[in-house]
Amino acid sequence: MERLWTKNYIMLTFTALLLFSGFYLLMPTLPMFIKQLGGSESQVGFIIGVFTISAVIFRPIVGGLIDRYGRMVFIISGLLFFAITMYLYDWVTGVIFLVVLRILHGIGWAIATTSIGTAITDVIPQSRRGEGMGWYGLAMTLGMALGPILGLWVAKSFSFHYLFLLCTVLAIIAFALAFVTKLPTVQITSKKPISFFGKTVLPIAIVTFFLSFTFGGITTFLPLFAAKIQVNIGAFFLVYAITLTIIRPLAGKISDKHGEGVIIVPALITLIVALFALTITKGIVGLVISAILYGIGFGSAQPALQVAIIRLAPPEKRGVANATFFTAFDLGIGLGAIILGFVSQNMGYQMIFFVCAVSGCISLLIFILFVKMKLKLFFSTCSN
Repeated sequence: MERLWTKNYIMLTFTALLLFSGFYLLMPTLPMFIKQLGGSESQVGFIIGVFTISAVIFRPIVGGLIDRYGRMVFIISGLLFFAITMYLYDWVTGVIFLVVLRILHGIGWAIATTSIGTAITDVIPQSRRGEGMGWYGLAMTLGMALGPILGLWVAKSFSFHYLFLLCTVLAIIAFALAFVTKLPTVQITSKKPISFFGKTVLPIAIVTFFLSFTFGGITTFLPLFAAKIQVNIGAFFLVYAITLTIIRPLAGKISDKHGEGVIIVPALITLIVALFALTITKGIVGLVISAILYGIGFGSAQPALQVAIIRLAPPEKRGVANATFFTAFDLGIGLGAIILGFVSQNMGYQMIFFVCAVSGCISLLIFILFVKMKLKLFFSTCSN
């Protein structure tokens, strides 16, 4: 069996863990910070979303450049820019300044995550791609799960000053790890114009968009909903993190053996059930059950979709494929935050989770109609 746990793979995985942890410290706490600055709920959604829209605009450009000029220069520059913008949050005094900073922060996020996500696919053996992306995805989503817990604790126990300082430190450590990582040189032989978009993986990108739309609603508005029903939101993210730790590696191994379609369909169904459960949740029990189901669904589907995009993309277009995936992922989170901000203001939190459930249903339908058979044929061809 080909070796998965190489030094490069471990270093990149820990770099991603630190990067995502630092970023997701802000996800549940930034709405509270915006409120402290005097912002409304619609402004919360807009400020969360403008970051993602900024990343969406730059991702395709970064993906094309990565395929042409290599990964490392973009990993280093992206992490450095990300760390600098993270530090500047401590200097924010108004909503307008915060909007500008979120745009700049989104650029750094686009560069760092696209380049690291592409580099990791270069160092994972093809026969263990599902397992490798499962563990890498675990680092990403553990950051998504543990970051909010730590962020809420720091913000409530200390202050936003210490929260922003911690975010900056994590980004600097990620930069240091990446700086000492030695990646294999990517040989560029193509003389064709730089490609910025992967048309062949568009259906998977659309599925990813509607999946991440639900995540935008969960991370942005679930903390506010939990406060309304007087439940500690940390319980949700802790259970979610434990569920991810269990499900990620298992789902990755299954996808390597049987294909991504076997994982994605039941994962999306489980996610939909979790979101419908949130619409009737009134206490800690419902929140924990939803956390388990959402962790199984999202934790299985998200890395499987990324592996599917890489499988269907030519090796020389992995950067573009990853950029397409993350563009769809970020766009879903960003538009989810913006649209659901208006839903929250006019119709309440239960309607947010209902809209998220509908988005999950659309994701499942598109996957079954336009993606599942293509993946099945591709996997059968590779197996033979």
